[in-house]
Amino acid sequence: MPLKIGAGDVGHIHEHAVEAYPHECAGVLVGMNTPEMKVVVDVWRAENTHEGERERRFLIEPLKIKEFEERALERDLDVLGFYHSHPDHPAEPSEYDREHAWPGWSYVIASAGRENVEEMRSWVLRPDRSGYDEEEIVG
Repeated sequence: MPLKIGAGDVGHIHEHAVEAYPHECAGVLVGMNTPEMKVVVDVWRAENTHEGERERRFLIEPLKIKEFEERALERDLDVLGFYHSHPDHPAEPSEYDREHAWPGWSYVIASAGRENVEEMRSWVLRPDRSGYDEEEIVG
């Protein structure tokens, strides 16, 4: 199922990724699940609270995720997934990403350099957690 993200929200993700460089940025994708696609209505920044290598890891505190879910519900929306950046690395999930992901959610990864985002791709973890399937991003 495709993930629809408007140009403005793509721009916000790119901006966040470049601002956070050389660390990973992180945020939430908020929108609606329709029969045809997931539609992102907004992207909300989150703080990367990982204790160690923020250049290669991100963490959004579980209580913060709960707050994002409640905030989305107040607007009759859902949390569809998350975005994060990979500074100077491809927009492909790492083993760390797989170990910390949940099946069914969209994981948008932006490959960021010092001045721009080279590539942005979306992934969905398989139900058996064996790996990801790429999810088409449409504008």
